[in-house]
Amino acid sequence: MRIPFLEFIKNNLVLFDGAMGTELYNKGVFINSCYDELNLTRPKLIKEIHQLYIDAGADVLETNTFGANRLKLQKHGLEDKIYEINKRGAEIAREVAGDGIYVAGSIGPLNVRLEPWGPLAEEEAREIFIEQAKGLIDGGADLIILETFSDLHLIQQAIVAIRDNFNIPVIAQMTIGNDGNSLFGTPPELFASKMEQWGADVIGINCSVGPKPMLDALEKMNVVVSVPISIMPNAGTPVNVEGRNIYLSTADYFAEYTRRFIQAGATIVGGCCGTNPGFIKEMRKAIQSIQPRKTITKKVEVRIEEKIKPIITACEKSSFAAKVCNKKFVTSVEIVPPRGTDPTEPIEQSKILKEAGVDAINIPDGPRALSRMGASYLSLMIQQQSQIEVILHYACRDRNLLGMVGDLLGAYAAGIKNILIITGDPPKMGTYPDATAVFDVDSIGLTNVVNYLNSGMDLGGNPIDHPTGFYIGVGANPGAIDLDYEIRRFEWKVKAGAEYAITQPVFDNELFYRFKKRVEGYNIPIIAGVWPLVSVRNAEFMNNEVPGASVPDRIMKRMYATKSKEEARELGLEIARETIRELKAEIAGVQVSMPFGKIKYPLEVLKEVL
Repeated sequence: MRIPFLEFIKNNLVLFDGAMGTELYNKGVFINSCYDELNLTRPKLIKEIHQLYIDAGADVLETNTFGANRLKLQKHGLEDKIYEINKRGAEIAREVAGDGIYVAGSIGPLNVRLEPWGPLAEEEAREIFIEQAKGLIDGGADLIILETFSDLHLIQQAIVAIRDNFNIPVIAQMTIGNDGNSLFGTPPELFASKMEQWGADVIGINCSVGPKPMLDALEKMNVVVSVPISIMPNAGTPVNVEGRNIYLSTADYFAEYTRRFIQAGATIVGGCCGTNPGFIKEMRKAIQSIQPRKTITKKVEVRIEEKIKPIITACEKSSFAAKVCNKKFVTSVEIVPPRGTDPTEPIEQSKILKEAGVDAINIPDGPRALSRMGASYLSLMIQQQSQIEVILHYACRDRNLLGMVGDLLGAYAAGIKNILIITGDPPKMGTYPDATAVFDVDSIGLTNVVNYLNSGMDLGGNPIDHPTGFYIGVGANPGAIDLDYEIRRFEWKVKAGAEYAITQPVFDNELFYRFKKRVEGYNIPIIAGVWPLVSVRNAEFMNNEVPGASVPDRIMKRMYATKSKEEARELGLEIARETIRELKAEIAGVQVSMPFGKIKYPLEVLKEVL
């Protein structure tokens, strides 16, 4: 008869099993298969692998349910079998384990980013974890193991969800890189103390790296937590040989590190990717050959800032920001980067605009997914050679999160202070429709990233030297079809750290007033986008082919009534001036676009306010 797991680990070193996926692959199951579904379609195979690990000496079997959550099963059309797959996975392990071996219900990460970095709400994530855990518990799991998490925020939701809804032990394991930190750069002593604080009964690390980096991390974790620690490394870093990942660590090497893990303070050990029953057998021998060393360590308090604070105020961030803060009506003009390598024209145009009294130049980042000069490079050249501030538009489409952070740190170091964060148009709209879109985060997530950098913190919550001080802007669409959704996203952007907003081109003032009334409580300045219509065809294009632009019928009728191209152009410029006159009391400024790269158009529009 098994004693409760938490009682067992008080006086015993515990050995978990090794890899399930590696064994399934070695037995001919293709990697594009749904391994979790095998609980229903090939239970005998799963039983055979469990039995091999029991024969090797494992104290605990992990269920074959690592990816059996709603989001991952949806990709295989199995979302209606979540409970069945998890319950059956636990039952299979329980049947093999009998009364003497423990069963750990395996739950992995969701592979979808949480708000504010991504689209998944905290409440939805917790529901997904509860849904999976219920099947595992009903199937007979003795404990839940959360493994291979790289996002501390996500594992928090998993721990809290299970803690609040079930009475079952929880092991929480992050994964690390060769530097010992999480993939977001959080050091092990920090994520270990947080997981203990959130209620995990055991904290640990697994996957991604081999024994050596895990031993280094274990030594740091052991001095900051009072709960047991689990260590489950890969069999080293895999090497690709003729299309197969080959793990180079040996079972003997693992046995040696098992001793070192225990001597460094680990209570639970096991294997992850690349390990097999042979590894577990040697690890069992290593455990039997030693006595656990009871070391007395002084618990070190890790101070964690729960709230980050800006290094400087918004008004101090740039000349443009200071004007907005001082209620001065600001003006900016959008200059689209060239398709080639010659920046001469936009630089000269910027000089003319500065001389005319324009406050800043907006540089869009690959608008409509067209291949153009990089916005950050053009921004830097304009700012240096034209002596006018720029507002760099930065899109999430083209770079992963690490690349974006690198870009932003470099841009700020080079002197770019104002940024407008946008999600970006999908590649299928542009020059290379087959290009890959990254979208690691959307504009809300990236706003959080920049806010962190402004506050002197990296993505892992670690202090950085010389933080950024960007004046953070975001986009807004007063003419959105689903205005409620647009307002919710606006709210999330403000909570993430947005300090001002620039709208899509405004043609219908009533739509703008409706939007403005809905966002008044968020208390950030709104800068209106203005597009001078320079022809009937241009008006039709804006109304039908530009996302977020909506030219009302009354304006289209006025444009259609013109009798020549010149008359249509003059009317379009006058409509833009009318828009500014009517909205001026409601907005902090305007961003005027430059149709067809003609500088005379924005100058004509702005002549009444410059």
